[in-house]
Amino acid sequence: MTSEQFLDIDARYASAKALALEAAQLGMDFYRKREALTIEHKGDDLQDVVSIADKQIEAFIRERLTQLFPEDGFLGEESGSADLGARCVWVIDPIDGTACFVNGLHNWCVSIGLLIDGEPHLGAIADPNHNELFNGCLGKGAFVNDTPLKVSAATHVGQGVTATGTFHSRGKEHFIPFMEKLLAEGGMFFRNGSGALMTAYVAAGRLLGYYETELKSWDCMAGLVLVKEAGGQVNDFFRNDGLLLGNPYLVACPGVYPQLAEMIGPSLDD
Repeated sequence: MTSEQFLDIDARYASAKALALEAAQLGMDFYRKREALTIEHKGDDLQDVVSIADKQIEAFIRERLTQLFPEDGFLGEESGSADLGARCVWVIDPIDGTACFVNGLHNWCVSIGLLIDGEPHLGAIADPNHNELFNGCLGKGAFVNDTPLKVSAATHVGQGVTATGTFHSRGKEHFIPFMEKLLAEGGMFFRNGSGALMTAYVAAGRLLGYYETELKSWDCMAGLVLVKEAGGQVNDFFRNDGLLLGNPYLVACPGVYPQLAEMIGPSLDD
């Protein structure tokens, strides 16, 4: 029996896309009046910010999903988890790229992903600043709006641009060595502040790959499906309780993935 015989995948996929778009418009309402938002910092990290917009949008998404699919579990960046033992678990980032959001930069999005039996199954990433909805479902392809996604055909890092970054304390020591190797091989780096968007850009062939020394699951869950459906490769992100703790992260087109993985070295699988 397949999962589709037990679950209404199509309903969840349609709901993810519709909710991401609706939540993104709510985000735009907040974005236009961002000077009035209350901004907080998580712990002592001045770069790790959260706004009232993040909290309200996540509450909106969580309430709607609970109404539609009460048997499903939930993991959100701001409000935590519930029923992680459920067969279906939604993984949400209400505003991925909050630092960009509060500073008036256009690199933020709403990310809604779904795990089924512990595996990424569908995702929707809504970018209202560029009127783009990246979406994909396992076995059904990946798209930006109605255009199919396909990863780059490049075979060397010098043939395009690679996204990279570091943020959390774990793994920062690996960032500069990776950058030195990337530049030495004629590669070019990119960062826009949103892990979800950079993952989507890999799926779309706009970026060759994306490496982060540590990423949280809500930043990449929706995008992992897009990359796989677009023909890309991903590392074993969910090992060692990566869903809750995060892990080093690499997604890339198949022609470049081995080269990037070699540059990163053993820390990719720590």
